[in-house]
Amino acid sequence: MVFQKKALLPFKTVMENVELGLKFQKMEKEKRRKICQKYIDLVGLHGFENSYPHELSGGMQQRVGIARAYAVDPDILIMDEPFGALDAQTRYQMEEELLQIWEKERKTIIFVTNNIEEAVYLADRIILLSGCPAHVKEIFSIDLPKPRDLFDPEFLRIREQIEEQTDLSL
Repeated sequence: MVFQKKALLPFKTVMENVELGLKFQKMEKEKRRKICQKYIDLVGLHGFENSYPHELSGGMQQRVGIARAYAVDPDILIMDEPFGALDAQTRYQMEEELLQIWEKERKTIIFVTNNIEEAVYLADRIILLSGCPAHVKEIFSIDLPKPRDLFDPEFLRIREQIEEQTDLSL
């Protein structure tokens, strides 16, 4: 799971944070380091293995969380608004990087977001929930080629269609 807040241990390095789940699984150090290095490289943090969280930008810290989640080889990766606390530029960059990682790893990702544009940009399927108590309001299949163009008329139509179905009142 990748959380909205970084959820990194501040007294551990990037490598130590990424290998945490594998360490709990009692995997031998050499094997877990090899696996973790693969994911550190994949998220673009090569050279930062010995850095501590306070030495990293917000986007880099979030990459550590993504690497840690992938390192344990989950069947499903859950991401709970992982880019919500990032500035707009870093958020767009992280969305691009997530798509690149997904292309290489092909893991199922459940991505929770309140950002309709982000959902349409990243998802193959969007499950729109109602207000509390939450229930499935509608399911949208997104059949647009990747990478997606935020200004493509079909992208804008889908975004508007979803927005009209939300419980938001203007």
